[in-house]
Amino acid sequence: MTVNQYSAENYQRQLEYKVSAFRAAVANLNFPEPIIFTSQPLGFRMRAEFRIWHENGSAHYAMNRPGEKRPYIIDQFPIGGPLITELMAPLLEAINDNRVLSRKLFSLEFLTTTSGEALVTLIYHRPLDDDWESAARLLQDRFSIGVIGRSKKQKVVLQSNFVTEILTVDGRDYSYQQVESGFTQPNAEINTQMLCWASQNLKGSSGDLVELYCGNGNFTAVLAQHFDQVLATEVSKVSVSSARDNFSANHIENINVIRMSSEEFTQALNRERPFRRLADIDLDSYNFSTILVDPPRAGLDADTLKLISRFDNIVYISCNPQTLADNLKQICISHQIESAAVFDQFPWTAHLESGVLLKRKH
Repeated sequence: MTVNQYSAENYQRQLEYKVSAFRAAVANLNFPEPIIFTSQPLGFRMRAEFRIWHENGSAHYAMNRPGEKRPYIIDQFPIGGPLITELMAPLLEAINDNRVLSRKLFSLEFLTTTSGEALVTLIYHRPLDDDWESAARLLQDRFSIGVIGRSKKQKVVLQSNFVTEILTVDGRDYSYQQVESGFTQPNAEINTQMLCWASQNLKGSSGDLVELYCGNGNFTAVLAQHFDQVLATEVSKVSVSSARDNFSANHIENINVIRMSSEEFTQALNRERPFRRLADIDLDSYNFSTILVDPPRAGLDADTLKLISRFDNIVYISCNPQTLADNLKQICISHQIESAAVFDQFPWTAHLESGVLLKRKH
């Protein structure tokens, strides 16, 4: 799309199309009208990955269209957050002015925050030596950013491998460590709206919360205030480490996080097999009332669907309306939908996030 095509009118049109597709996906369910959370049409994306295309002696930002081998050059990136759009041109100019930095540069990644931090990862098809490190440090100092270099079996972190985001939810600031190789929500404004929606729906809860696929503790940190105890699971070592750091940074002391898949947690809860990772955790001490799941696009597997049906309250965060609808057919046998929302996390794409609160039928 050209810059002129990113208009408010075109944004509203594409959002209405996505919401209509969402409604169609859940049409056969007793689904309430969802609250719709809109994004800013421009300047919303806090992270971005670009291919670097070398042509006429210069490196250019580029992307590939599906099915096309030759990339197209990116001159403007209006959906990028303020720091990304501010850095793109002068950073690339500085790289092109230095042969050590530009030679065999293959890809460039931005990770930025609303709180003013930026981390840039330079990925190469060659080993990184002392000359590269010296040049990269000058680049880092010049632009007041963090720089990481990557090549095959090599990673050079010059300053730090993360940025710290600050999000305000219900009047409280939450600090989040966002690691370069870990997953983070790309749209900070919509992420904040998702956190507010989930928090408001769980106010006044009792008992304990279990969260599957907790990532870096994005939801966990905010929702812990509504429960006596929280047990969170995540399979990624990087995300588990970040989650623990985030809970400590936010002075939250009622959360235990374990590195475990949803399938393994189901086995543990069913007492089907012991896990050394649970040696210091007494599952019998928890009074689970609520479960939050934020699965990948494939949705929940059959065993996890059976697991969540045990809980009185279910919060399902989805990135795929079709797998959400498929899962809800099973969940709604025992639960009914109390509240729903859609979040335009990815404007100008077909993707739409959603959240559903379900309560056990009586």
